[in-house]
Amino acid sequence: MACREEEIPEVGDYVVYDVAGLSLIVTRTGKDEIKAYHNFCLHRLRKLRTEDGSVDQFRCPYHGWTWNVDGSIKEIPCDWDFPHINEDNGNLIEAKTGTWGGFVFVNMDPDCEPLETYLGALPEHFKRWRFDECYKAVHVKKKMAANWKICAEAFIESYHVIDTHPQIMPHTADANTQYDNYDGEHFNRMITPMGVPSPHLDEISEQQIIDAMMGTRGPAVARGADNISEEQASEPASTAPLLAVPSNQTARQFLADISRNSLQDATGYDYSDCSDSEMLDAIQYFVFPNFFPWGGFSPNVIYRFRPDGNNPESAIVEIMILHRVDPSQPKPPPVPVHEMPDDGDWADAEELGGLGAVFDQDMINIPHVQAGARISSATKAAASIGNFQESRIRDLHRNLERYINKS
Repeated sequence: MACREEEIPEVGDYVVYDVAGLSLIVTRTGKDEIKAYHNFCLHRLRKLRTEDGSVDQFRCPYHGWTWNVDGSIKEIPCDWDFPHINEDNGNLIEAKTGTWGGFVFVNMDPDCEPLETYLGALPEHFKRWRFDECYKAVHVKKKMAANWKICAEAFIESYHVIDTHPQIMPHTADANTQYDNYDGEHFNRMITPMGVPSPHLDEISEQQIIDAMMGTRGPAVARGADNISEEQASEPASTAPLLAVPSNQTARQFLADISRNSLQDATGYDYSDCSDSEMLDAIQYFVFPNFFPWGGFSPNVIYRFRPDGNNPESAIVEIMILHRVDPSQPKPPPVPVHEMPDDGDWADAEELGGLGAVFDQDMINIPHVQAGARISSATKAAASIGNFQESRIRDLHRNLERYINKS
């Protein structure tokens, strides 16, 4: 996944997508056409673009060779000196592109299968959630001192919650997560129930579930405070919780209703037929090799993990959040990327809300896993992967082996 379509809304808009020492210019060439060019000049191989932008032509700053937005050669200074360059061999070299759900995908293999075939049943899974009607409202990026695979594996199971995120256990049923792997597909899924406690905990009350969720989710839940009843609002401030569970509902039902109401107010859609799971749960998909879109209606988080150049000890980790809009209104422009310093904390990215502190807990482990992997190479020891809770890691490595063996 290279970008969102709304990031290149006009002809000539482009983003630079770098991965593993390679680079593409992903640009809109027509109202319904997007192309990706290998990001180098066909003259002396200078990288054509280093930053995202918008152009009416691609001109190399080195000697001035110029291409039209559609990739065709436009100008060669002193073209008499290059009789061997023509329209057959002078156009920018294209990579394959495809779109789904408002996302733009690229593949550098000229003989790759179509995106539609590669995604398999995934579009049908997401059809109800209408990602093409969303826009990118949050995008935070940071480098991590670990391989991209080690980073991805940290987000592919809920087994780590008990020790890494103990504060979310009162409202996150970690060990009750459903894991789904699909034969012949390039994606898998997990569904972690929210608004119910971890089975590792002793019995807690419905109100304790809400209170704990307020502490870790913050504004994401607090916006539902408008739905507090007059009776709840009239309780003394010293004793009344910000959100009090009605006696006729569970915490999960109450939170799902809050989410339905706040989304309906924001978008104008009717969410009355949407399940509690679609409103609350972490319905996280993983599309091989490095794309993690969350399903449901809220929150729609996106993860992407990339190699940092050719350095196997470093990765680029990105967290995005999609927001829904009233379909009668134009989409807001996508936010620019917030690039964090290497030694910065995710919690410093205010747009992530309470999720930032949770991500920081994940990131504490990752460099040490990288170090442990190097240490273990002196022995015959290997990682021990669980059969169920870590089955998606097994699926990731099955796909890795499948493609490595093809090469």
